[in-house]
Amino acid sequence: MMNVTNAHYYFDTSALLPYYRQEDLTPKVQAFISSVTPPILINHLTLVEIASALSRWCRTLELSQEQALIIHELFYQHITVGLYRILPVSEQEFKRAETWLLQRDTSLRSLDALHLATAFHADACLITADKKLYESAVYLNLKSQFLI
Repeated sequence: MMNVTNAHYYFDTSALLPYYRQEDLTPKVQAFISSVTPPILINHLTLVEIASALSRWCRTLELSQEQALIIHELFYQHITVGLYRILPVSEQEFKRAETWLLQRDTSLRSLDALHLATAFHADACLITADKKLYESAVYLNLKSQFLI
């Protein structure tokens, strides 16, 4: 993949998690992230969803507490050094998400609609590993890329 300097990419959590934990998608996510010029766009919801995933993986014994702490610290270090830029989720994004959900013609769920609205308002390409989110983005004619 080429280094794209003028494009903005918004990663939803499904596309970001394999960067921090070894999964089948990890090599593809790592290659994608290394090929783009930072910052990659995320929102505050991403921070909550990362924490939720780490908690779930500890409860299901997929990660130790120490591993979860290392991932969490690395994620925040990446924010600090500018790999990511956190976008606010404003009333505008909530209204856009609500409008799409009220159309009732996609399989969007509330939090995914907020990710999509954030990417839309930032004029960014949504990067996702969530097939239903990707299909909804395509249906709504929004810039998106499916990582699988």
